[in-house]
Amino acid sequence: MLRQRGQVSFQTLSQVLEVSPATIKRDLAFLRDQLGYAIKYDRAEDAYRIDDSNRVGDRLEVPGLVLTQKELLAVLICSQLLSELDPHGALARNVEPLLDRIKELLGDADGSEGGVSQRLHVMPTAGRLADAECFEAVCVALLKRWRLTINYFTRSREEATLRMVSPQRMVHHRNTWYLDAWCHERQALRRFSLDAITGATVMAEAAHECSMESVRYFFDEGYGVYAGPELRHAHLIFSPWAARWVTKEKWHKNQTQRVLEDQRLELVVPYTDATELRMDIMRYGAEVEVIGPPELREDVASCLRSAASRYLAEPAQTIN
Repeated sequence: MLRQRGQVSFQTLSQVLEVSPATIKRDLAFLRDQLGYAIKYDRAEDAYRIDDSNRVGDRLEVPGLVLTQKELLAVLICSQLLSELDPHGALARNVEPLLDRIKELLGDADGSEGGVSQRLHVMPTAGRLADAECFEAVCVALLKRWRLTINYFTRSREEATLRMVSPQRMVHHRNTWYLDAWCHERQALRRFSLDAITGATVMAEAAHECSMESVRYFFDEGYGVYAGPELRHAHLIFSPWAARWVTKEKWHKNQTQRVLEDQRLELVVPYTDATELRMDIMRYGAEVEVIGPPELREDVASCLRSAASRYLAEPAQTIN
């Protein structure tokens, strides 16, 4: 009404909306304080209006939001990232109406060649996809703080189990989703890969609560998605060539690094389980050396020897 009529008297609002004066005042306060509309009262006219005198030139509006064009573009970029994180659309389809409106405001409603959305591209990585229904069930249980029954397949043991869990948080790592949860069978915190959940049922039973501090302590001190009982530190030396890239990389939140006099890079990384760390070290091949601990050095050396031995023999036969 304020937008269409320019200004509206309190009496008109009361008559049209058929609500009490207290409700009108509460709604006006909500529009002003929560949604950011500059609603002014004109005492001479005894009416309310939206004051656009301080309107920023590129400021555009979405119902309930007031955003600049740069802010709208940032949301659109987030939507592109979301489509890659959520290829099944379990999340994306719930925000499609908002994204469609944003594209309209940015002049890209038809997704035409040369439009804003065509100039943003997220390249896919080697992630593992979760079942859409299982993904939604995990989200519901997590947000409502309910327990969840899952059918879980452990690939390393080729074992399928039925678990009752209390979701604590969801983690996205290397284009794969994980659930950190209290496992009622193991009576301990466990991390479950969502792509290994083959069935999920939300239970109308309150979840067992763990403090986020304890969750972070259990999972986040290790390297990557692997947790473990003993914290150790990998001591790595990178060649001057590899150091150009590694100096800009974040391997762990608690890592330390320094450039040596000969331009090699020394990197110290905490870990509890070497599985993922070993893979990252081997990405750099001969450009990195593990100085310690001795067991990690031997582990990486053994993997490299095994890989090299494959190239000493004739290549494996392929099927045409």
